[in-house]
Amino acid sequence: MPNTYMTGIALCAVAAISWGISFPVMGEALAAIDPFNFTAMRYSAAAIIFVVLLISKEGIQALNLKAERFMLAWLLGSSGFCGYGFFIFHGQQLAGKSGALSASVMIATTPMLTQLLNWVLRGSRPSATSFGCIVMSFVGVMLVLTKGNPAALMAQSITFESTAFLLLGAVSWAFYTLGSSFFPTWSAYRYTAITTLLGLITILISNEALIALSFNSRPHMETVISILPHLFYMVLIAGVLAVLCWNMGNKIISPVNGVLFLDIVPLTAFITTAVTGTPINSGQLLGALLVGTSLLINNLYRRKWNSCFKIRWERS
Repeated sequence: MPNTYMTGIALCAVAAISWGISFPVMGEALAAIDPFNFTAMRYSAAAIIFVVLLISKEGIQALNLKAERFMLAWLLGSSGFCGYGFFIFHGQQLAGKSGALSASVMIATTPMLTQLLNWVLRGSRPSATSFGCIVMSFVGVMLVLTKGNPAALMAQSITFESTAFLLLGAVSWAFYTLGSSFFPTWSAYRYTAITTLLGLITILISNEALIALSFNSRPHMETVISILPHLFYMVLIAGVLAVLCWNMGNKIISPVNGVLFLDIVPLTAFITTAVTGTPINSGQLLGALLVGTSLLINNLYRRKWNSCFKIRWERS
């Protein structure tokens, strides 16, 4: 059904654009608050909204997991919300002023990371073409992270640390996106609400542990008030709207096709940061182009391969 497929495309595009804007928004918020307390506040509010939406759509019985994959749902929620929220935004904070661009481009490698995870989890090995695209994608990421000068990576120890956290965040989201295929009977509302609620448990426990270990501290009320506009966007737009659209869209067009729309994330972040005055050099533009090109080639290749496989299967 073309209309249904187009709806899936539109939903994934809305999510990607929302996330692209979220990185510059978070860049401002991270100047005042740490990513751990922010993530705890963000998903505490989002989880409540998701649960209310689920109950209104499917009734309170939808929260009953019965004998279903409780541990897997908890693991996916912890990866998608605690792992992503902590790692990607901590990496963005470490990256400094250019962190919004670095984080958004790293997220654009999620389609490649999804293939690697699919290989690990399901034994579906990527082709040589896919491997080539993966290499091209990471070259592009390095150009953005180093502002077009990869040799500078060796002279900046902070780059290694920030890149590691950004990569962990991207892997966490790739795992969460791929994980939706393990719950084919769940609606997007149910998958979103339950994984968010379970992931919130991990977020709160982890944040309290960081505070207890003196790695972090509770924010002052003045700080919380100062970042309320940012929190508003990250909860309602980049959180509730984007995550729900993402899961609904991937239900329609499948995670393998859906993750391609994360290419829109760095493009949106580049436009937003350029408008707000952050300079972008030619090396970073080249890097973003390499990432987008590699993902496009890989997606076209996969679609052609799947089409040929379907024809051979129908003829057999």
